[in-house]
Amino acid sequence: MEYYENEDYYRAMTIFDQVMPFYRGKAEAEDIAYKYAYAYYYQKENIMASYHFNRFAQTYPRNAKAEECSFMSAYCKYLESPVYKLDQTNTYDAIKELQLFLNAYPSSERLEQCNNLIDELRDKLQRKDLEIAKLYLKMAKYNASVSAFKNLLTQYPDTKYKEDALFYSIKAYYFYASKSVKSKRQERYQKSIDIYQQLVSQYPETKYKRDVQYMVERAKKDLENL
Repeated sequence: MEYYENEDYYRAMTIFDQVMPFYRGKAEAEDIAYKYAYAYYYQKENIMASYHFNRFAQTYPRNAKAEECSFMSAYCKYLESPVYKLDQTNTYDAIKELQLFLNAYPSSERLEQCNNLIDELRDKLQRKDLEIAKLYLKMAKYNASVSAFKNLLTQYPDTKYKEDALFYSIKAYYFYASKSVKSKRQERYQKSIDIYQQLVSQYPETKYKRDVQYMVERAKKDLENL
């Protein structure tokens, strides 16, 4: 405990690890388990900290600190979420854990904080999906690109990237149509025009106005020729 209070968490963890078996079933066990989890947290060993916070909450559900430890278990998962460019497995895990906490403690004072964390993590997933769809477009994989933009807008209809997704979706459909066999062009050009109408309806002053107008005019001319 002296090491812990002096923030020498590495030594504290080492000794906690040794003495915990001798205190099993005793009153001190809960306090040791609580500080043991935090020692990992302060050492920035988030995966182990999450495990031990969750173990505390499961082992001592009636303890006054059970809610706190349940939250900290999810929060440590949040801390392990990487930048959007990397694999997002930990991000999905963090969202799941935070949602489980909200389900278990719907009246928690941490409700707003949890929702903010979930929104931040979901934003990361949306950015990841947007960049993947744009990459397909850049690589001229137009079928994959239009599907990726469609999935993004369907899964996250209120995403802050909606204007970008609509613009690039128009672009993807336009090039997809131009590279398609004649029998498929009309449908795909028309799809780009329909999405254009959605974009200018929702974003009358869109930053992409000049670019989309050019593509739509070309799409309409190609439709007339067809």
